[in-house]
This record gives sequence, structure tokens and C-alpha cells, in this order.
Amino acid sequence: MTVTTDEQRSRDRTGEEVSMGTDGVQSQSPQARGRELAKQGKALYFSCGSVKAAAHELMNHHQGLPSIQAFRYAAGLSQDQAATRYNEVTGNQTTLGGTTINAWESWARARGSAGVGSPPSFASLLILATAYGRGPHGAADEVIFPGDLIQEAYEKLAPEDQLALKTTAARSSVAATSDSLQVRNAVVGGSSDRDNIIGPDFTLAVPTIDNGTPAICAFSLPNPNPGQLLDLTWNTFGFGVQRLMRQIKSLGRRLDADICFGINEAGLVMATFLASAQFNRCPIGYLRCNRVRNEITFGAESHYPESGEAPVIVIFDFEVKHADVVGLVARELRQRYPGAELYFAVFGAMTKGESLKVDSFDDLTGGPIMQAAKFQAVFIAATMSPPGIEPPLELR
Repeated sequence: MTVTTDEQRSRDRTGEEVSMGTDGVQSQSPQARGRELAKQGKALYFSCGSVKAAAHELMNHHQGLPSIQAFRYAAGLSQDQAATRYNEVTGNQTTLGGTTINAWESWARARGSAGVGSPPSFASLLILATAYGRGPHGAADEVIFPGDLIQEAYEKLAPEDQLALKTTAARSSVAATSDSLQVRNAVVGGSSDRDNIIGPDFTLAVPTIDNGTPAICAFSLPNPNPGQLLDLTWNTFGFGVQRLMRQIKSLGRRLDADICFGINEAGLVMATFLASAQFNRCPIGYLRCNRVRNEITFGAESHYPESGEAPVIVIFDFEVKHADVVGLVARELRQRYPGAELYFAVFGAMTKGESLKVDSFDDLTGGPIMQAAKFQAVFIAATMSPPGIEPPLELR
């Protein structure tokens, strides 16, 4: 049966995705086309290092693809994932769903035609631009202007939104050549002004509670300069803390901590974030580890909050390598808090081999150490290679 252009366009408007171009995606189902274009967009992002550049490449290759949709593909997101990212940007003060993303994209595909989808507001475009600027893994910080997302149907927006977009674009063009460049070039502590490379996610089985979720979703941190410490940016550091939070939420039951302990300054920062965001602002402890020759001791600056019997304690450390610091910490806390349940969360775990995508917990250099500590559960944000990683501002 022959399908006319009008009939095909009508079908396109009702589906989640649109068929674009003649490079193999036209004959696929709308869902398959969407997955394929998101795959292409994500690959282009890693090739170009930019959501904006990847989106423009997609639009060049797929005629008729609206910019708001191309930017989503360049960020490697489905419509539901884009909605989740949108809500995260607002601090989860909104409950946007994938159907709203679809309505905006349908409206853009139809170039603002009456009765097709609905236009995003200026405020929504601001939030969406921030959401997509975070890239596929949510750890980037690319500046995307809200007007970039609405190029085809700009004239169909409400006059107030058009004026707001014009004003924003004018101010942004000035800032791009002055203040923003000065901020981006202000490097602190030797860190690069470019974000770290985030490797692919992978599943790793870790020690956990009875009937708990045995597998966690970790990511790898490739080091472009082997033999040197990898300086983490704040984006990557925050991304890792968020990953630990998700793992804790996915434990299999609710984890209510009585105390969050941070090992050294970097661990203390992690404990502070999680105590506030996840554990209802529970008390925070601090373990200052001092190394004298081959012996590790706890400094007088260490802080041990008071607690009731058999408290639930979550310990946070920045990295685990070869040294048995976590074993020493576990023994110290069990002595001070008899009957305590200990959980351990670490940002980076070093691998034994060259591959950062490990198949087994035993492939981590600190795997036997963490198992011997007999934690109730272990959470790991990322894997790393020698000699390790350096936190932002060189927190120790």
C-alpha cells in the first residue's frame, strides 16, 4: 500500500520518534528508530566532545529532525530519561513525564501547527538546556542556550517567550567572550578545565545484605595519562556521589543510618553530602588517618558521635587501593560501637588488570580487604587504574 506524504506525516506525529533520512532508520519502528538515533547521538557526543556539535551533526544527517529532539539524542536520553533529568535539574521539585517531552517534540516537528503537541515555555527551555548540557552520563557542564532547542518553531512561540529568548541570547553572546571564559580558565589545584572522561557503566556483584540486591551499577574512569594521578573535576565527583546514592537506594530495603563516617577529608565531604541528602541529616563522624612509616593510626582530630546500642554506620572513603585502611577502620568502629552494622561506600576502587570493566569483585585490588572487613554491604561508584585518582581541590 502506498502511503502519501500527509499520511506519513500524520503517523509521525502520533509516535514517540520520527523517521528521518534514508540511512537505514526509515524502515524501523518508531521505538527502534528512537533507540538507533539515541545511539548515534551518544556516539557523536563522545566523538565531538559536545552535545551541541553532536546535535548539529544529527540534524545534518537526518533531514527534518527538530533541534529539541536532536539535542536529546545527543545527550543519549530516551524521553522518559530526559524527563527524569529535567526533574533532577529542578531538585525534583517537578514531576515531568516523558509524555510532556513527547508533546514538545511533536510540536517542534510540526513547526508549531495548531493541534499538534504543545510548546515548551521559556522556563522549561532553560531547564531542558541545562539538563541536556550534562551529557549522556549527567556529569558534563556544557552551556546550551534555550534558543538552540527551538530553532525551527521559534516564531510560533508566545510573544513573551520570544522576547525572553532574544534577551537571553543577547546577554549570553556578551558573556561568552568575557566572564564565562574567565571562569572556565580559572583552574584550581592543577585540574584540567575539561571534564573527565566517563567510561561505560557495567554491573558488578558485591557483598550485600541477605536478600539484598547483589549487583551494583558502576562506571569506569579511564586515565588519559597513565602513570599520573587522575585529577577529578567537581562534575565527576558529584556524579560519583550521586551514583553511590542510587546504589544505596537500590539496596533491597531502606537503609537508615545512625551515623555517617568519612575517612579523611574527601570521605568527610562524601559523608556530609549523603547524610544530608539520603540519611535525614544524621550525625557525621570523622576518621583522620595518619601514616607513619608502614603504620596507620587515627589522629586526635577524629570525631566519634554518640549513639545508642548497635548503631547502623555508613563509612565513606574516596578510594581503595592495596592498603588495609578499611579493615583498620572496621575494627576501630566495632570496638567503639559494639554490635554496630557497618556499610561501606567508596568512590573509586582500583583494578588489578588493565581493564576497568571488571567481571568479579576479586578483580579489585581491595576486594579481599573489603570482604575480610565483613561489611553488611559495599557500594562502589567507579573503578580506576594505578596510581589512582585525586579529588577536587586536592582534598586528602
